[in-house]
Amino acid sequence: MPLLIDDADGVRTITLNRPESFNSFTVEMKEGLLTALHEAGEDPGVRALVLTGAGKAFCAGQDLKEHIALLEAGDPAPLETVRKHYNPMLRALTGLPKPVIAAVNGMAAGAGASLAYACDLRIAAESAKFLMAFANVGLTADSGASWTLPRLIGYGRAMELMLLAQPVTAPEAKELGMVNRVVPDGEALTAAQELAARMAAGPTTAYAKLKEAMLIAAGSDLEAALEAEARTQAEAGQTTDHREAVAAFVAKRKPTFTGT
Repeated sequence: MPLLIDDADGVRTITLNRPESFNSFTVEMKEGLLTALHEAGEDPGVRALVLTGAGKAFCAGQDLKEHIALLEAGDPAPLETVRKHYNPMLRALTGLPKPVIAAVNGMAAGAGASLAYACDLRIAAESAKFLMAFANVGLTADSGASWTLPRLIGYGRAMELMLLAQPVTAPEAKELGMVNRVVPDGEALTAAQELAARMAAGPTTAYAKLKEAMLIAAGSDLEAALEAEARTQAEAGQTTDHREAVAAFVAKRKPTFTGT
């Protein structure tokens, strides 16, 4: 199966499962991941999401063997995959109303790196690397990287990584702001699941509203950002979780959140 799905403590873990091909994206995997993201967003039992890869890699990006075979067969699918698969995947991921954490266990290249950038948080294994490999195969950026990466590390740094297509180690990625945390090899998934479980027990509606406000602000002017803040704050303020948090603060006890 190209994807493995596991649920525990309100956390759904989606594992890209083509280790023999470094979890590179085939059409089947892209369509499966898109479906899995929509299902996670709609399932009330899923309160946080973790994405990772099986084996030694997180995701090597597009499966070039499938890509070349389709090109040589004259199939138009390779030229349509950005609009048909990658764009919807990134919209689903960034718009998911729940925290999403990437557990980057190994190499993340091309669309695989872009997938990690689109998550809310990234935890990387010490030996993991990030590679914007598009220029190496005569292509431009896709999977949202032209939008997400500059917002993580700045336009100049992002342009350098895109044009030179040089790998970035996990410690370097942490220094650049590309990842949030670096952990020893073999511990990225556990660390991501522990963090996701902590967030799953938190005010998940507030997290959804926070993601919405941040996404709007990332592509708008100040007035639009202020209006988004006012609206989402008012919506969050009407939740049971907000009232519970205020009551718990006054009573000096730990709040119990339900996501409502």
